[in-house]
Amino acid sequence: MAVRPGRHNAPVTFSPADADKILADHFAPWVLALGLTVQETGERHAVLRLSWSGELARDGGGLSGQAMMAAADTATVIAISAARGGYGPMTTVQQSTSFQRPVVGADLLIHVRVTKLGKRMAFADITLTPEGSAEPAATASTVYALLG
Repeated sequence: MAVRPGRHNAPVTFSPADADKILADHFAPWVLALGLTVQETGERHAVLRLSWSGELARDGGGLSGQAMMAAADTATVIAISAARGGYGPMTTVQQSTSFQRPVVGADLLIHVRVTKLGKRMAFADITLTPEGSAEPAATASTVYALLG
C-alpha cells in the first residue's frame, strides 16, 4: 500500500480500476490499441496483460519486439503510479530490453517491480512471460524522470 505525502501519511490504495483510468486518460490511441489490461497493482508493482493478436506479430509469427517494448514501458507507468499512490507526469529516460525467446499464440504477462522510487527518478525491472510458461520471453529495465 502506498503512502500519500502529508495528510498524516494516510495509506492509499491504487486499484486496477485506477490504473485503467490512467491508461484511458494519459496514453496515445496507438498505445490503447495494444489492448493492454491491468491484472494487478500493488505497493511497488503492477501486472498487465498483452493479449495475443496476429496484428502484433512480426514476419514469422512471433509477437513483435516493438509491441513488447511498448507494453513494458506502459506497464512501468502503471507500477510507478501505484508506488506513488496516483498518476503524476513522468517520462522515460532509458529502457533496455533483452529478448530471450519468441512469443507465439499466447498472451503476454508483464510484471513490473519498482526497485527505487525517488523524488525525481524511478527505476523498475520488468519480466515479460507468455501465459502458462515458467520462462520469460524478455526482460527489461527502465529509468523514469518524475516531472510532477
